Amino acid sequence: MQITALGVILFAALSVVPAHAQTSDAILKLPQDIEFKPAPVPGAPQTAILYGDPTKPGVFVTRVKFSPGWKDMPHWHPDEVRTVAVLSGTFYFASGDKWDESKFKAYPAGTFYSEPPKSQHYTWAKDGEVIIQITGVGPTGKTFIPQK
Repeated sequence: MQITALGVILFAALSVVPAHAQTSDAILKLPQDIEFKPAPVPGAPQTAILYGDPTKPGVFVTRVKFSPGWKDMPHWHPDEVRTVAVLSGTFYFASGDKWDESKFKAYPAGTFYSEPPKSQHYTWAKDGEVIIQITGVGPTGKTFIPQK
């Protein structure tokens, strides 16, 4: 398990160097400059793109803001590398293809974790607003798993 996590971190670090070297402009976003885009559905998560383009190949960094009580049903992401840092709130995370509240683990602010490609999971902003920061290698996406 430690070797796999180390490999993911090493791969992510090595991926950042070439992507950063290709860009001649430094990027700085102070908290007041980070703009979350309104969600298409009321209460749905809002997203702010900090670096790169999640729809294209290469490294990207986004922040996602979940409204209190938002349930993100079972899904998976295709990213080769995907890491998440919980910036605020308590993020509830569970693995699997079916919503099961008994499987949730509470991830408080400061938590860091990685997701293997196509790992099935679901999340919940059970106790209030949650903001996470995702670093990945795109293109990214989200495939929902039909529920019965």
